[in-house]
Amino acid sequence: MADTVREYERKYEAAGTARLPSLTGVSRVKTVADDGVVELDAVYYDTADRRLAAAGITLRRRTGGDDAGWHLKLPVSPGVRDEVRAPLADAVPGALAALVRSRVRTAALVPLLRLRTRRGVHRLLDGEGRRLAEVAVDSVMARRLDAGSGERTARWSEIEVELAERGDEALLDAVEKKLTKAGLRPAADDSKLARGLRETEPEGAKDGETGPLPSPLQEKPPDPPPPPVARTAVDHVLAYVRRQADAIVQMDPAVRRDQPDSVHQMRVATRRTRSALRSYGKVLDRAATDPVGAELRWLAGELGIDRDREVLTERLTAALGRLPGELCTGPVRARLRTWSRARRHGSRRRLLAVLDGERYLTLLDTLDALVADPPLRPKRPEDALAAAVLRDYERLGGQISAALEEEPGPRRDIAMHEARKSAKRTRYAAELAAPALGEPAERVTAHAKALQSLLGEHQDSVMAREALRELAAHAQEAGESAFTYGVLYGRQERAAADCEEGLMRNGTRLMPDRIAALKGEEPPAAPRVRRWLTEEEAAAMASGANEPRAGFAR
Repeated sequence: MADTVREYERKYEAAGTARLPSLTGVSRVKTVADDGVVELDAVYYDTADRRLAAAGITLRRRTGGDDAGWHLKLPVSPGVRDEVRAPLADAVPGALAALVRSRVRTAALVPLLRLRTRRGVHRLLDGEGRRLAEVAVDSVMARRLDAGSGERTARWSEIEVELAERGDEALLDAVEKKLTKAGLRPAADDSKLARGLRETEPEGAKDGETGPLPSPLQEKPPDPPPPPVARTAVDHVLAYVRRQADAIVQMDPAVRRDQPDSVHQMRVATRRTRSALRSYGKVLDRAATDPVGAELRWLAGELGIDRDREVLTERLTAALGRLPGELCTGPVRARLRTWSRARRHGSRRRLLAVLDGERYLTLLDTLDALVADPPLRPKRPEDALAAAVLRDYERLGGQISAALEEEPGPRRDIAMHEARKSAKRTRYAAELAAPALGEPAERVTAHAKALQSLLGEHQDSVMAREALRELAAHAQEAGESAFTYGVLYGRQERAAADCEEGLMRNGTRLMPDRIAALKGEEPPAAPRVRRWLTEEEAAAMASGANEPRAGFAR
Protein backbone atom coordinates (compact mmCIF):
# COMPACT_ATOMS: atom_id res chain seq x y z
CA MET A 1 0.00 0.00 0.00
CA ALA A 2 1.44 3.39 -1.03
CA ASP A 3 1.22 6.48 1.19
CA THR A 4 1.64 10.07 0.01
CA VAL A 5 3.31 12.98 1.79
CA ARG A 6 3.49 16.51 0.38
CA GLU A 7 7.05 17.76 0.75
CA TYR A 8 8.02 21.43 1.01
CA GLU A 9 11.79 21.48 0.71
CA ARG A 10 14.62 23.81 -0.23
CA LYS A 11 18.22 22.86 -0.95
CA TYR A 12 21.41 24.87 -0.49
CA GLU A 13 25.05 24.47 -1.43
CA ALA A 14 28.35 26.14 -0.77
CA ALA A 15 31.62 26.54 -2.64
CA GLY A 16 33.26 24.14 -0.19
CA THR A 17 31.80 22.14 2.67
CA ALA A 18 28.29 23.20 3.57
CA ARG A 19 28.16 24.19 7.26
CA LEU A 20 25.02 24.94 9.23
CA PRO A 21 24.91 28.29 11.04
CA SER A 22 22.94 28.71 14.25
CA LEU A 23 19.23 28.90 13.50
CA THR A 24 18.07 29.55 17.06
CA GLY A 25 15.93 32.68 17.11
CA VAL A 26 15.05 32.57 13.42
CA SER A 27 11.34 33.30 13.16
CA ARG A 28 9.59 31.06 15.76
CA VAL A 29 12.59 28.74 16.26
CA LYS A 30 13.44 28.55 19.96
CA THR A 31 15.50 25.35 19.97
CA VAL A 32 17.54 23.36 17.47
CA ALA A 33 17.65 19.69 18.46
CA ASP A 34 20.56 17.60 17.20
CA ASP A 35 19.26 14.12 16.31
CA GLY A 36 22.63 12.71 15.36
CA VAL A 37 23.78 11.15 12.09
CA VAL A 38 22.14 8.56 9.85
CA GLU A 39 23.56 6.64 6.89
CA LEU A 40 21.35 6.53 3.80
CA ASP A 41 21.86 4.33 0.75
CA ALA A 42 19.64 5.03 -2.26
CA VAL A 43 19.49 3.64 -5.79
CA TYR A 44 17.65 5.76 -8.36
CA TYR A 45 15.76 4.19 -11.25
CA ASP A 46 14.84 5.58 -14.65
CA THR A 47 14.61 4.55 -18.27
CA ALA A 48 17.83 4.42 -20.29
CA ASP A 49 16.85 7.73 -21.97
CA ARG A 50 15.92 9.31 -18.61
CA ARG A 51 12.25 10.06 -19.19
CA LEU A 52 11.55 10.50 -15.48
CA ALA A 53 14.46 12.88 -14.95
CA ALA A 54 13.29 14.95 -17.92
CA ALA A 55 9.94 15.40 -16.18
CA GLY A 56 11.44 16.25 -12.79
CA ILE A 57 10.36 12.87 -11.35
CA THR A 58 12.56 10.71 -9.13
CA LEU A 59 12.12 7.05 -8.23
CA ARG A 60 14.42 5.48 -5.64
CA ARG A 61 14.88 2.53 -3.33
CA ARG A 62 16.45 3.71 -0.08
CA THR A 63 17.61 2.04 3.10
CA GLY A 64 18.53 3.76 6.34
CA GLY A 65 16.69 6.43 8.30
CA ASP A 66 13.12 6.18 9.54
CA ASP A 67 11.45 6.05 6.11
CA ALA A 68 13.30 3.23 4.35
CA GLY A 69 11.45 1.97 1.30
CA TRP A 70 10.58 2.97 -2.24
CA HIS A 71 9.95 6.67 -2.84
CA LEU A 72 8.42 8.27 -5.94
CA LYS A 73 8.61 12.07 -6.02
CA LEU A 74 6.20 13.88 -8.33
CA PRO A 75 6.70 17.63 -8.92
CA VAL A 76 3.88 19.97 -7.90
CA SER A 77 5.55 23.39 -8.09
CA PRO A 78 9.05 24.73 -7.43
CA GLY A 79 10.17 23.37 -4.07
CA VAL A 80 7.00 21.30 -3.62
CA ARG A 81 6.68 17.60 -4.43
CA ASP A 82 4.37 14.75 -3.57
CA GLU A 83 6.35 11.81 -2.22
CA VAL A 84 4.55 8.50 -2.73
CA ARG A 85 6.00 5.79 -0.49
CA ALA A 86 5.88 2.00 -0.65
CA PRO A 87 7.53 -0.67 1.55
CA LEU A 88 10.96 -2.09 0.75
CA ALA A 89 10.98 -4.74 -1.98
CA ASP A 90 13.50 -6.06 -4.47
CA ALA A 91 11.61 -4.82 -7.54
CA VAL A 92 9.80 -1.55 -8.25
CA PRO A 93 6.39 -1.83 -6.52
CA GLY A 94 3.49 -2.10 -8.94
CA ALA A 95 1.68 0.86 -7.39
CA LEU A 96 4.65 3.16 -8.13
CA ALA A 97 5.32 1.69 -11.57
CA ALA A 98 1.72 2.48 -12.52
CA LEU A 99 2.18 6.15 -11.57
CA VAL A 100 5.01 6.59 -14.09
CA ARG A 101 3.54 4.42 -16.85
CA SER A 102 2.44 7.38 -18.97
CA ARG A 103 6.10 8.49 -19.02
CA VAL A 104 7.81 5.13 -19.19
CA ARG A 105 5.34 3.31 -21.48
CA THR A 106 6.90 -0.11 -22.18
CA ALA A 107 10.51 0.90 -21.45
CA ALA A 108 12.34 -0.83 -18.60
CA LEU A 109 13.19 0.95 -15.35
CA VAL A 110 16.87 0.36 -14.66
CA PRO A 111 19.30 1.44 -11.91
CA LEU A 112 20.83 4.75 -12.92
CA LEU A 113 22.63 6.25 -9.93
CA ARG A 114 23.56 5.25 -6.39
CA LEU A 115 23.76 7.89 -3.68
CA ARG A 116 25.32 7.18 -0.28
CA THR A 117 24.61 10.00 2.15
CA ARG A 118 25.89 10.73 5.62
CA ARG A 119 23.18 12.94 7.09
CA GLY A 120 23.25 15.12 10.17
CA VAL A 121 19.66 15.67 11.29
CA HIS A 122 18.50 18.79 13.15
CA ARG A 123 14.93 19.57 14.24
CA LEU A 124 13.78 23.18 14.49
CA LEU A 125 11.39 23.45 17.47
CA ASP A 126 9.14 26.22 18.73
CA GLY A 127 8.76 27.32 22.33
CA GLU A 128 6.45 24.38 23.13
CA GLY A 129 8.73 21.77 21.60
CA ARG A 130 6.71 21.34 18.40
CA ARG A 131 8.64 20.53 15.23
CA LEU A 132 8.60 23.38 12.72
CA ALA A 133 11.05 21.98 10.19
CA GLU A 134 13.89 19.54 9.76
CA VAL A 135 17.34 20.53 8.53
CA ALA A 136 19.64 17.91 7.01
CA VAL A 137 23.36 18.49 6.52
CA ASP A 138 24.36 15.95 3.87
CA SER A 139 27.70 14.61 2.70
CA VAL A 140 26.94 12.80 -0.57
CA MET A 141 28.82 10.31 -2.71
CA ALA A 142 27.28 9.52 -6.11
CA ARG A 143 28.19 6.59 -8.37
CA ARG A 144 26.83 5.98 -11.84
CA LEU A 145 25.28 2.57 -12.49
CA ASP A 146 24.05 2.75 -16.08
CA ALA A 147 25.88 0.96 -18.86
CA GLY A 148 28.69 2.90 -20.51
CA SER A 149 29.11 5.37 -17.67
CA GLY A 150 32.31 3.80 -16.36
CA GLU A 151 30.93 3.95 -12.81
CA ARG A 152 32.00 7.58 -12.50
CA THR A 153 31.71 9.11 -9.03
CA ALA A 154 31.25 12.54 -7.48
CA ARG A 155 31.17 14.00 -3.97
CA TRP A 156 29.55 17.12 -2.55
CA SER A 157 27.83 18.49 0.52
CA GLU A 158 24.52 20.31 0.77
CA ILE A 159 21.85 21.39 3.23
CA GLU A 160 18.15 20.56 2.94
CA VAL A 161 15.39 22.34 4.86
CA GLU A 162 12.03 20.54 4.89
CA LEU A 163 8.93 22.04 6.41
CA ALA A 164 7.00 20.03 8.99
CA GLU A 165 3.46 18.93 8.20
CA ARG A 166 1.09 21.92 8.12
CA GLY A 167 4.06 24.22 8.54
CA ASP A 168 4.33 27.85 7.50
CA GLU A 169 6.32 28.53 4.32
CA ALA A 170 7.31 31.90 5.79
CA LEU A 171 9.67 29.93 8.03
CA LEU A 172 11.50 28.63 4.96
CA ASP A 173 11.98 32.22 3.80
CA ALA A 174 13.42 33.23 7.18
CA VAL A 175 15.77 30.24 7.27
CA GLU A 176 16.88 30.93 3.72
CA LYS A 177 17.78 34.49 4.63
CA LYS A 178 19.93 33.21 7.49
CA LEU A 179 21.64 30.57 5.33
CA THR A 180 22.45 32.97 2.49
CA LYS A 181 23.95 35.42 4.98
CA ALA A 182 26.19 32.57 6.12
CA GLY A 183 27.49 32.12 2.56
CA LEU A 184 25.23 29.37 1.25
CA ARG A 185 23.20 29.70 -1.95
CA PRO A 186 20.14 27.94 -3.36
CA ALA A 187 21.20 24.74 -5.06
CA ALA A 188 21.55 24.86 -8.84
CA ASP A 189 19.89 21.45 -9.14
CA ASP A 190 16.42 20.66 -7.89
CA SER A 191 17.36 17.19 -6.62
CA LYS A 192 20.35 15.09 -5.62
CA LEU A 193 19.65 12.92 -8.63
CA ALA A 194 19.95 15.87 -11.02
CA ARG A 195 23.27 16.93 -9.50
CA GLY A 196 24.58 13.39 -9.37
CA LEU A 197 23.80 12.85 -13.05
CA ARG A 198 25.35 16.15 -14.02
CA GLU A 199 28.56 15.62 -12.09
CA THR A 200 29.05 12.02 -13.19
CA GLU A 201 28.29 12.60 -16.87
CA PRO A 202 30.80 10.75 -19.08
CA GLU A 203 33.29 13.06 -20.77
CA GLY A 204 32.30 14.07 -24.26
CA ALA A 205 28.62 13.29 -23.80
CA LYS A 206 26.43 15.38 -26.05
CA ASP A 207 23.68 17.53 -24.63
CA GLY A 208 20.33 15.88 -25.08
CA GLU A 209 21.90 12.52 -25.97
CA THR A 210 23.07 11.06 -22.68
CA GLY A 211 23.15 14.16 -20.51
CA PRO A 212 20.48 14.86 -17.90
CA LEU A 213 17.51 16.87 -19.07
CA PRO A 214 16.52 19.88 -16.95
CA SER A 215 13.46 19.56 -14.76
CA PRO A 216 10.48 21.66 -15.83
CA LEU A 217 10.25 22.89 -12.23
CA GLN A 218 13.93 23.74 -11.82
CA GLU A 219 13.99 27.33 -10.59
CA LYS A 220 17.40 28.27 -11.98
CA PRO A 221 18.10 26.25 -15.13
CA PRO A 222 21.50 26.78 -16.75
CA ASP A 223 20.78 29.23 -19.60
CA PRO A 224 18.00 27.36 -21.41
CA PRO A 225 17.44 28.25 -25.06
CA PRO A 226 14.44 30.51 -25.65
CA PRO A 227 11.30 28.70 -26.80
CA PRO A 228 10.62 28.87 -30.54
CA VAL A 229 8.32 31.70 -31.55
CA ALA A 230 5.13 30.54 -33.26
CA ARG A 231 4.89 32.40 -36.57
CA THR A 232 2.76 30.29 -38.90
CA ALA A 233 -0.51 28.40 -38.64
CA VAL A 234 1.54 25.20 -38.46
CA ASP A 235 3.52 26.57 -35.50
CA HIS A 236 0.39 27.51 -33.59
CA VAL A 237 -1.44 24.25 -34.26
CA LEU A 238 1.52 22.06 -33.34
CA ALA A 239 2.31 24.08 -30.21
CA TYR A 240 -1.29 23.68 -29.05
CA VAL A 241 -1.43 19.96 -29.79
CA ARG A 242 1.91 19.46 -28.03
CA ARG A 243 0.67 21.27 -24.89
CA GLN A 244 -2.48 19.19 -24.74
CA ALA A 245 -0.66 15.90 -25.36
CA ASP A 246 1.75 16.81 -22.56
CA ALA A 247 -1.21 17.61 -20.29
CA ILE A 248 -2.67 14.14 -20.86
CA VAL A 249 0.61 12.55 -19.79
CA GLN A 250 1.02 14.90 -16.82
CA MET A 251 -2.50 14.28 -15.49
CA ASP A 252 -2.18 10.49 -15.66
CA PRO A 253 -0.62 10.04 -12.18
CA ALA A 254 -3.17 12.41 -10.64
CA VAL A 255 -6.04 10.42 -12.17
CA ARG A 256 -4.57 7.17 -10.86
CA ARG A 257 -4.27 8.75 -7.40
CA ASP A 258 -7.87 9.98 -7.61
CA GLN A 259 -6.87 13.62 -7.15
CA PRO A 260 -9.69 16.21 -7.19
CA ASP A 261 -10.66 17.40 -10.70
CA SER A 262 -7.92 15.26 -12.30
CA VAL A 263 -10.26 13.20 -14.48
CA HIS A 264 -11.93 16.37 -15.72
CA GLN A 265 -8.61 18.04 -16.58
CA MET A 266 -7.34 14.98 -18.42
CA ARG A 267 -10.61 14.69 -20.32
CA VAL A 268 -10.46 18.37 -21.32
CA ALA A 269 -6.91 17.93 -22.65
CA THR A 270 -8.09 14.93 -24.65
CA ARG A 271 -10.98 16.90 -26.12
CA ARG A 272 -8.82 19.91 -26.92
CA THR A 273 -6.37 17.72 -28.81
CA ARG A 274 -9.13 16.04 -30.82
CA SER A 275 -10.79 19.37 -31.52
CA ALA A 276 -7.56 20.86 -32.88
CA LEU A 277 -7.06 17.92 -35.22
CA ARG A 278 -10.63 18.26 -36.53
CA SER A 279 -10.83 22.05 -36.79
CA TYR A 280 -7.48 22.51 -38.47
CA GLY A 281 -7.78 19.93 -41.21
CA LYS A 282 -6.43 22.52 -43.66
CA VAL A 283 -3.14 22.37 -41.76
CA LEU A 284 -2.87 18.73 -40.67
CA ASP A 285 -4.00 16.02 -43.09
CA ARG A 286 -7.15 14.48 -41.67
CA ALA A 287 -6.50 11.25 -43.51
CA ALA A 288 -3.70 10.79 -40.96
CA THR A 289 -5.25 12.53 -37.96
CA ASP A 290 -8.80 11.14 -38.08
CA PRO A 291 -7.70 7.72 -36.74
CA VAL A 292 -5.91 9.53 -33.90
CA GLY A 293 -9.05 11.56 -33.27
CA ALA A 294 -11.08 8.36 -33.03
CA GLU A 295 -8.76 7.06 -30.32
CA LEU A 296 -8.93 10.37 -28.47
CA ARG A 297 -12.71 10.14 -28.60
CA TRP A 298 -12.52 6.67 -27.11
CA LEU A 299 -10.26 7.89 -24.28
CA ALA A 300 -12.50 10.89 -23.56
CA GLY A 301 -15.45 8.53 -23.36
CA GLU A 302 -13.70 6.27 -20.87
CA LEU A 303 -12.70 9.25 -18.75
CA GLY A 304 -16.26 10.55 -18.98
CA ILE A 305 -17.76 7.53 -17.26
CA ASP A 306 -16.20 8.53 -13.95
CA ARG A 307 -16.46 12.28 -14.51
CA ASP A 308 -20.12 12.21 -15.56
CA ARG A 309 -20.98 10.19 -12.47
CA GLU A 310 -19.20 12.73 -10.29
CA VAL A 311 -20.98 15.70 -11.87
CA LEU A 312 -24.36 13.98 -11.75
CA THR A 313 -23.98 13.06 -8.08
CA GLU A 314 -22.98 16.62 -7.17
CA ARG A 315 -25.96 18.01 -9.08
CA LEU A 316 -28.53 15.71 -7.48
CA THR A 317 -27.05 16.20 -4.01
CA ALA A 318 -27.18 19.99 -4.40
CA ALA A 319 -30.74 19.88 -5.74
CA LEU A 320 -31.83 17.71 -2.83
CA GLY A 321 -30.19 20.10 -0.38
CA ARG A 322 -32.28 22.99 -1.75
CA LEU A 323 -35.60 21.22 -1.15
CA PRO A 324 -37.65 22.21 1.92
CA GLY A 325 -37.83 19.46 4.51
CA GLU A 326 -41.53 18.80 3.94
CA LEU A 327 -40.79 17.83 0.31
CA CYS A 328 -38.25 15.17 1.30
CA THR A 329 -40.01 11.88 1.95
CA GLY A 330 -38.31 8.54 2.40
CA PRO A 331 -34.59 7.66 2.56
CA VAL A 332 -33.71 9.71 -0.52
CA ARG A 333 -30.24 10.79 0.63
CA ALA A 334 -29.22 7.26 1.62
CA ARG A 335 -30.45 5.85 -1.69
CA LEU A 336 -28.56 8.51 -3.63
CA ARG A 337 -25.33 7.73 -1.76
CA THR A 338 -25.70 4.01 -2.35
CA TRP A 339 -26.46 4.55 -6.04
CA SER A 340 -23.44 6.82 -6.47
CA ARG A 341 -20.99 4.50 -4.70
CA ALA A 342 -22.09 1.50 -6.72
CA ARG A 343 -21.58 3.38 -9.98
CA ARG A 344 -18.25 4.79 -8.85
CA HIS A 345 -16.78 1.43 -7.87
CA GLY A 346 -17.37 0.00 -11.31
CA SER A 347 -16.28 3.09 -13.24
CA ARG A 348 -13.11 3.52 -11.20
CA ARG A 349 -11.95 -0.04 -11.81
CA ARG A 350 -12.67 0.30 -15.50
CA LEU A 351 -10.75 3.56 -15.82
CA LEU A 352 -7.63 2.14 -14.15
CA ALA A 353 -7.77 -0.85 -16.47
CA VAL A 354 -7.90 1.53 -19.44
CA LEU A 355 -4.84 3.46 -18.23
CA ASP A 356 -2.93 0.20 -17.84
CA GLY A 357 -3.98 -1.06 -21.26
CA GLU A 358 -2.00 -1.33 -24.48
CA ARG A 359 -4.49 0.78 -26.43
CA TYR A 360 -3.95 3.82 -24.21
CA LEU A 361 -0.16 3.55 -24.25
CA THR A 362 -0.21 3.18 -28.04
CA LEU A 363 -2.26 6.38 -28.24
CA LEU A 364 0.35 8.26 -26.20
CA ASP A 365 3.09 7.01 -28.54
CA THR A 366 1.00 8.02 -31.55
CA LEU A 367 0.56 11.56 -30.22
CA ASP A 368 4.32 11.86 -29.67
CA ALA A 369 4.96 10.70 -33.23
CA LEU A 370 2.35 13.08 -34.64
CA VAL A 371 3.98 16.09 -33.03
CA ALA A 372 7.49 14.96 -33.95
CA ASP A 373 6.60 14.28 -37.59
CA PRO A 374 3.31 16.08 -38.33
CA PRO A 375 1.27 15.06 -41.40
CA LEU A 376 1.16 18.53 -42.96
CA ARG A 377 -1.07 19.32 -45.90
CA PRO A 378 1.01 20.18 -48.99
CA LYS A 379 -0.98 23.38 -49.59
CA ARG A 380 -2.03 25.36 -46.54
CA PRO A 381 -4.03 28.60 -46.80
CA GLU A 382 -2.48 31.64 -45.18
CA ASP A 383 -5.72 32.39 -43.32
CA ALA A 384 -6.13 28.82 -42.00
CA LEU A 385 -6.57 29.95 -38.40
CA ALA A 386 -9.22 32.60 -38.98
CA ALA A 387 -11.05 30.43 -41.52
CA ALA A 388 -11.27 27.53 -39.06
CA VAL A 389 -12.64 29.74 -36.28
CA LEU A 390 -15.23 31.30 -38.56
CA ARG A 391 -16.31 27.94 -39.94
CA ASP A 392 -16.80 26.42 -36.50
CA TYR A 393 -18.59 29.50 -35.23
CA GLU A 394 -21.03 29.50 -38.15
CA ARG A 395 -21.71 25.80 -37.66
CA LEU A 396 -22.46 26.39 -33.97
CA GLY A 397 -25.02 29.07 -34.81
CA GLY A 398 -26.77 26.81 -37.26
CA GLN A 399 -26.93 23.93 -34.81
CA ILE A 400 -28.41 26.04 -32.03
CA SER A 401 -31.05 27.36 -34.42
CA ALA A 402 -31.89 23.86 -35.67
CA ALA A 403 -32.09 22.47 -32.12
CA LEU A 404 -34.57 25.12 -31.05
CA GLU A 405 -36.76 24.38 -34.04
CA GLU A 406 -37.27 20.80 -32.81
CA GLU A 407 -40.30 20.04 -30.70
CA PRO A 408 -39.51 19.72 -26.95
CA GLY A 409 -38.49 16.16 -26.17
CA PRO A 410 -35.74 13.65 -26.91
CA ARG A 411 -34.98 14.95 -30.43
CA ARG A 412 -34.43 18.48 -29.12
CA ASP A 413 -32.34 17.15 -26.22
CA ILE A 414 -30.07 15.29 -28.64
CA ALA A 415 -29.75 18.32 -30.92
CA MET A 416 -28.91 20.56 -27.96
CA HIS A 417 -26.24 18.09 -26.89
CA GLU A 418 -24.72 18.18 -30.38
CA ALA A 419 -24.74 21.98 -30.24
CA ARG A 420 -22.90 21.79 -26.93
CA LYS A 421 -20.18 19.72 -28.61
CA SER A 422 -19.92 22.35 -31.33
CA ALA A 423 -19.61 25.09 -28.70
CA LYS A 424 -16.62 23.26 -27.23
CA ARG A 425 -15.05 22.80 -30.64
CA THR A 426 -15.54 26.49 -31.47
CA ARG A 427 -14.10 27.51 -28.14
CA TYR A 428 -11.01 25.35 -28.53
CA ALA A 429 -10.45 26.43 -32.14
CA ALA A 430 -10.57 30.10 -31.11
CA GLU A 431 -8.40 29.38 -28.06
CA LEU A 432 -5.72 27.88 -30.30
CA ALA A 433 -5.85 30.84 -32.69
CA ALA A 434 -5.89 33.57 -30.02
CA PRO A 435 -2.09 34.04 -29.87
CA ALA A 436 -2.15 34.84 -33.59
CA LEU A 437 -5.52 36.55 -34.07
CA GLY A 438 -5.66 38.46 -30.80
CA GLU A 439 -8.83 40.06 -29.41
CA PRO A 440 -11.31 38.77 -32.03
CA ALA A 441 -10.40 35.15 -31.27
CA GLU A 442 -10.35 35.85 -27.55
CA ARG A 443 -13.90 37.22 -27.72
CA VAL A 444 -15.07 34.22 -29.72
CA THR A 445 -13.49 32.00 -27.07
CA ALA A 446 -15.35 33.80 -24.27
CA HIS A 447 -18.65 33.76 -26.16
CA ALA A 448 -18.39 30.05 -27.05
CA LYS A 449 -17.45 29.23 -23.46
CA ALA A 450 -20.56 31.01 -22.15
CA LEU A 451 -22.76 29.19 -24.65
CA GLN A 452 -21.06 25.91 -23.75
CA SER A 453 -21.93 26.49 -20.10
CA LEU A 454 -25.56 27.18 -20.94
CA LEU A 455 -25.86 24.16 -23.23
CA GLY A 456 -24.02 22.08 -20.65
CA GLU A 457 -26.56 23.04 -18.01
CA HIS A 458 -29.28 21.82 -20.35
CA GLN A 459 -27.53 18.47 -20.92
CA ASP A 460 -26.89 18.04 -17.20
CA SER A 461 -30.62 18.46 -16.58
CA VAL A 462 -31.32 15.74 -19.17
CA MET A 463 -28.93 13.33 -17.48
CA ALA A 464 -30.29 14.21 -14.03
CA ARG A 465 -33.82 13.38 -15.14
CA GLU A 466 -32.69 9.99 -16.45
CA ALA A 467 -31.02 9.26 -13.11
CA LEU A 468 -34.08 10.39 -11.17
CA ARG A 469 -36.30 8.03 -13.16
CA GLU A 470 -33.92 5.18 -12.31
CA LEU A 471 -33.82 6.11 -8.62
CA ALA A 472 -37.59 6.45 -8.45
CA ALA A 473 -38.04 3.00 -9.97
CA HIS A 474 -35.70 1.45 -7.38
CA ALA A 475 -37.50 3.28 -4.59
CA GLN A 476 -40.89 2.00 -5.73
CA GLU A 477 -39.56 -1.55 -5.96
CA ALA A 478 -38.41 -1.22 -2.33
CA GLY A 479 -41.83 0.10 -1.24
CA GLU A 480 -40.51 3.65 -0.68
CA SER A 481 -42.16 6.92 -1.66
CA ALA A 482 -41.10 8.28 -5.05
CA PHE A 483 -42.61 11.72 -4.37
CA THR A 484 -39.31 13.54 -3.82
CA TYR A 485 -37.82 12.17 -7.03
CA GLY A 486 -40.81 13.58 -8.88
CA VAL A 487 -40.33 17.00 -7.34
CA LEU A 488 -36.67 17.00 -8.31
CA TYR A 489 -37.57 15.83 -11.81
CA GLY A 490 -39.92 18.76 -12.24
CA ARG A 491 -37.24 21.23 -11.17
CA GLN A 492 -34.78 19.76 -13.63
CA GLU A 493 -37.37 20.15 -16.39
CA ARG A 494 -37.78 23.81 -15.42
CA ALA A 495 -34.00 24.34 -15.51
CA ALA A 496 -33.86 22.92 -19.06
CA ALA A 497 -36.77 25.12 -20.14
CA ASP A 498 -35.01 28.19 -18.78
CA CYS A 499 -31.90 27.34 -20.79
CA GLU A 500 -33.96 26.93 -23.97
CA GLU A 501 -35.76 30.21 -23.35
CA GLY A 502 -32.43 31.94 -22.95
CA LEU A 503 -31.15 30.57 -26.25
CA MET A 504 -34.24 31.85 -27.99
CA ARG A 505 -33.45 35.43 -27.00
CA ASN A 506 -32.57 37.61 -29.99
CA GLY A 507 -29.04 38.97 -30.07
CA THR A 508 -26.22 40.02 -32.38
CA ARG A 509 -22.98 38.36 -33.40
CA LEU A 510 -20.03 40.69 -33.62
CA MET A 511 -17.10 38.28 -33.49
CA PRO A 512 -17.14 37.16 -37.15
CA ASP A 513 -17.02 40.84 -38.15
CA ARG A 514 -13.94 41.35 -35.99
CA ILE A 515 -12.15 38.33 -37.44
CA ALA A 516 -13.04 39.40 -40.95
CA ALA A 517 -11.57 42.83 -40.26
CA LEU A 518 -8.41 41.21 -38.93
CA LYS A 519 -8.15 39.25 -42.19
CA GLY A 520 -8.60 42.42 -44.22
CA GLU A 521 -11.88 41.27 -45.72
CA GLU A 522 -15.33 42.78 -45.94
CA PRO A 523 -17.59 41.93 -42.97
CA PRO A 524 -19.72 38.84 -43.58
CA ALA A 525 -23.35 39.15 -44.59
CA ALA A 526 -26.07 39.52 -41.98
CA PRO A 527 -26.16 36.40 -39.77
CA ARG A 528 -28.40 33.62 -40.93
CA VAL A 529 -29.08 32.47 -37.37
CA ARG A 530 -32.43 33.82 -36.26
CA ARG A 531 -32.09 33.04 -32.59
CA TRP A 532 -28.85 33.92 -30.81
CA LEU A 533 -27.44 35.36 -27.63
CA THR A 534 -25.23 38.31 -26.97
CA GLU A 535 -22.08 37.60 -24.97
CA GLU A 536 -23.54 39.39 -21.96
CA GLU A 537 -26.77 37.38 -22.03
CA ALA A 538 -25.00 34.05 -22.42
CA ALA A 539 -22.53 34.75 -19.63
CA ALA A 540 -25.24 35.96 -17.25
CA MET A 541 -27.48 33.00 -17.94
CA ALA A 542 -24.70 30.43 -17.63
CA SER A 543 -23.74 31.85 -14.25
CA GLY A 544 -27.29 31.59 -12.93
CA ALA A 545 -28.50 28.47 -14.68
CA ASN A 546 -27.68 26.10 -11.84
CA GLU A 547 -30.64 27.40 -9.86
CA PRO A 548 -34.17 26.47 -10.93
CA ARG A 549 -35.98 29.45 -12.44
CA ALA A 550 -32.78 31.46 -12.61
CA GLY A 551 -33.32 35.19 -12.81
CA PHE A 552 -32.99 35.51 -16.59
CA ALA A 553 -34.00 38.72 -18.32
CA ARG A 554 -37.51 38.22 -19.68
